[in-house]
Amino acid sequence: MDLKRKLSRLTSAGPGSQARAPVSTGGEPPAVAARTLVPEVNGVPPVEEAGTTTLAEVLVQALRKRLSMDGEGAPELDAPEATAARAGAAPADSEAGRLRESSRADGEAGQSGESQRADGLVDLREEARRRFAAKRGVVATGGASDPRVEALRQLLSFWAERQGAASARRAVAPVPEPRALPVEARSTPHGTVHVAEQVYSPEHRHGTAPVAAALDVEARLVAGLALHPALEAVDFTRMLLLDTETTGLAGGTGTVPFLVGLGWFEERSLRVQQLFLRRMGEEAPMLRLLAERMASSSCLVTYNGKSFDWPLLRTRFVLNRVPVPKELPHLDLLHCARRVFKHRGEGARLVHLESKVLGHHRVDDVDGALIPELYFRFLRGADGSELVPVLEHNQKDLLLLAALLGDLVRRFQAESPERQDPRDLLGFAQVAERAGDAERALSFAKAAAEGGGPVGIEALMLASRLCRRAGDCEMAAVHLQRALTFAKPGQGAALHLSLTKLYEHSLKDLPRALYHARLAAPVELPEDHKLRLERLERRLSRQGA
Repeated sequence: MDLKRKLSRLTSAGPGSQARAPVSTGGEPPAVAARTLVPEVNGVPPVEEAGTTTLAEVLVQALRKRLSMDGEGAPELDAPEATAARAGAAPADSEAGRLRESSRADGEAGQSGESQRADGLVDLREEARRRFAAKRGVVATGGASDPRVEALRQLLSFWAERQGAASARRAVAPVPEPRALPVEARSTPHGTVHVAEQVYSPEHRHGTAPVAAALDVEARLVAGLALHPALEAVDFTRMLLLDTETTGLAGGTGTVPFLVGLGWFEERSLRVQQLFLRRMGEEAPMLRLLAERMASSSCLVTYNGKSFDWPLLRTRFVLNRVPVPKELPHLDLLHCARRVFKHRGEGARLVHLESKVLGHHRVDDVDGALIPELYFRFLRGADGSELVPVLEHNQKDLLLLAALLGDLVRRFQAESPERQDPRDLLGFAQVAERAGDAERALSFAKAAAEGGGPVGIEALMLASRLCRRAGDCEMAAVHLQRALTFAKPGQGAALHLSLTKLYEHSLKDLPRALYHARLAAPVELPEDHKLRLERLERRLSRQGA
């Protein structure tokens, strides 16, 4: 292919063109011919394409300049016809070779023409942009810009601001400085166990409750509070507090307790010992150390330990072929908390009770749902500092167990319970009733009734029931009549039914029984209600006769 055909291709083709423009040899210039390919659309004047014809013109002029700078002294080409004439005397391959030699010579000598570099690429584009801007009449240094471009710039600026604000909201909190995991390797007859220990003084308080108050509990009250008669014979000075952190909450053989927190009292100081599993497969020494501690204890104190912690540990004993220790009397404070605080309607989560009951608010406490992932990252080689908050979380749970036990028993044996929350007083009254402590239950029920409202109604119904069992039917009726004063319209039907039964069967006051029976219709089946009224009216008619 000769040079003339090469130039014709450069001037007639390019990206974005819709058809190849014919090579013009004498009439309209190639650039003009190429520009006529873009028609007028919707009344908008045609716009030149910067990347097609202008770039071709620049390439043509560059080729002319290259040919004029070669060593043979060839004259500068000034038209496609002249280029074609020169190309007719020399093969195309030799012309391409001369162009390559000329470009290499220019790069070695560091020479540059107007808008040219050694590679001849970037400057050609820049020259094309400059010429296109000149043809459009826009000055590169300060000409008026298209309003659509300005609108686009403002839109991009607004978008960048929004992205920056979103990134700031999603900014991750600064990573804390690495801290060494506070565990030490301790040699035992069974192997190496990694242990962390800390001792809390007798004056230490967790929120408003002293931790050492757990030593002052009365076993009889604890047994009644837990509805567990076997706890009456337990020496709570030798209790063992237990809490575990595991690789999941599903339980079963795939869940591993990687941190076993233990707490026991030495005189009146609480010693917290945490057994840490550095890597999988080293559970046996840790479990044997736990078995030894359980053998010297009188009972276990946990929170949800009956359903989760102890069954999981028992499974790990079996899987690691370690003898399962003798099962101790078990006090699960979750069951006590659910019965006492159920009228709060806020659940019985341990951390929630810690803040609402004991007044202790944790700061920067690790989320329990993240603990398994933190341990897995540690196993994969992450820094041990991420597990430091997990150990602190476990320590606080053990302190909370001791403080909650002491606080619950102290409030359960209070001689003047009026200062407590009426909802908690009702819970204590119901627990005492189930435990068979009628005197304590009546005391709590009367105190809870002072709060009024639904809690007061339920407390007075409980007090009436206790008085009726004790044979004091008159006082039972008094409690029910008082409860009617707390009931809203339409809510006293159940109280009227209780009064009906009390007046008919115990107090033998048929007129009062009939009066309350007529008001108890909403809580009875129509047939039963009709039979009750007929029976009372028949008995009244007999007495009148």
